[in-house]
Amino acid sequence: MRAMDETASERLRAALEDIAEELADMGRARLSEAVRTDSTAAVAAERRLSRARRAVLKAAALLRDGAEGDDLGDGPDD
Repeated sequence: MRAMDETASERLRAALEDIAEELADMGRARLSEAVRTDSTAAVAAERRLSRARRAVLKAAALLRDGAEGDDLGDGPDD
């Protein structure tokens, strides 16, 4: 069962990394828009996207680190 959990965890980690890349692309587009149009709303959107990207990358790292040693789902945060 553990191998199956690790495989599912690895798939989720990869999906999260893909989402992080998509968020980065969206952030770059908003930043480009902000420069082009001098839009404070676009700057704010880019900041939110950057924060979301960092959170997604943190989740991916937690899954990666958990696969290397921790048992997922046994902590007090779950």
